[in-house]
This record gives sequence, C-alpha cells and structure tokens, in this order.
Amino acid sequence: MHNSTEEYLEAVYNITRDGKAASTSDISKRLNISAASVTEMFKKLADEDYISYSPYHGVTLTGKGSALGRKMARKHRLLERFLHDTLKIGKEKVHDEACAMEHTLSDEAERALCLSLKYPDRCPDDEKMIPPCDLDFATCQECSEWNKGNFEQLRKRQKEVISLLELKASREATIAFIRGGKCMLQRLCDMGLTPGTKIKVSRIAPLKGPVEINLRGSKLALGNRVAGNIFVEAPDKIEQNERKG
Repeated sequence: MHNSTEEYLEAVYNITRDGKAASTSDISKRLNISAASVTEMFKKLADEDYISYSPYHGVTLTGKGSALGRKMARKHRLLERFLHDTLKIGKEKVHDEACAMEHTLSDEAERALCLSLKYPDRCPDDEKMIPPCDLDFATCQECSEWNKGNFEQLRKRQKEVISLLELKASREATIAFIRGGKCMLQRLCDMGLTPGTKIKVSRIAPLKGPVEINLRGSKLALGNRVAGNIFVEAPDKIEQNERKG
C-alpha cells in the first residue's frame, strides 16, 4: 500500500463526510497537488475499486475505500491527540507531525494508543470526531479487558457503524458500539442505552444541541457529545443515500 493511496483516500473521506462528492479541485487544494495528477490518481483508485469516479461529477468512496479512508483518519486524529496531550506539542503543529507518522502506525499500535489515551473522541486542533475502531467490541471497556496476547486473533466488525449524530431523524437503528470509560457506560446503562438496544432518533437540534431519541416508548434527550459516542449499525446503501441527500 503506497502512502499516496492512503493520503488520497483519507482526504476523500474527510471531504465526503457530509454526503457530497469530492472534486478534483478539492483534493488538489487539500494535498497541494496539481489537478492533472489528481485526475490520474482518481483513475488509478477507481481501477482498484477504492472510489467511484465520474469526470466532472467528483468521486465518492466504495466500501473498500471508505474502510481505508476511515482507518487513516482515525490514526491521524489519534496521533494528534497523543502529540498534543502526551508530548505537549502545540495545536498548530500536530497536523503535519501526524501526517508524517500515520502511515507507519500499525493497527496493533493504533489500538494500544487508543487505550493509552483512554478512548478519545475528538482531535485537538479542530475538534473533529475520531472515527471508531473497526474491532468487534461492543464497548471500549470490553476492548480494554481483552488480553489474549495475539492481536491477530481479534475479529473485525462486520458492518460499518455511525454515530447518532449521523443518523437521519425518524430512522430506527440498533446500538452496536459505545465509546467511553466505565462512567460513560454506567450512565448510559442507567438510561437503558446498551449495545443491542433499538432506538429511533426523533430530532437533532442545530448548533451542537441535544439529540432526542425514542427508546421503548419513552423519549430521552442526550447531549451532543454523548450522542456522538453512541454508534449504531450503519443503514444499507439506500438508506445512507437518503441520509446524505
């Protein structure tokens, strides 16, 4: 895997999180690469089934491309937290440092870094959400208690998860993963929010306001940050397109 492939897919992932396609100029500006070079790379990535590419209409990620783009964004933002919180490097410098390190960070080291940092949810420079890991755990606590030695024995999650903040209002979903420590888990458990629970988002308030959900016939209001750490099984492609559109 070439670093350039990872850089492109990470850039497309970051740009397309709100549902729009990434244009050649978007990537050219973000990576400081000529438009002609970007077009050539788009063709290569499309041939390798990482993106869906249509000239003049931009690109979107395939399932394969989304998985790798999300993985690189996660490693980058975890490294930013480490550089800022542990090494005390200023916010204005962590992005470039993380860019240089993310391609050599193994998946095993990524997990160890996340556990060491106590499962952070946001990066320090602009408060972007850190994507969840792709390991088949229902909670961070479950991950922290796993100690069977061989990292390769860990199973990968079969289906992508998205936070409640990304779920369209009125859509029902099943909680698949909760990020946070024991206090977070206990708080949500007391509210009846545990992995496997079915919920429906009724309203997401603007400007990082609360998220209102329906749970077993009752209504709950969750703080924006709490809701962002509750992940549900992603809808299928049709539902995702409806959410983005």
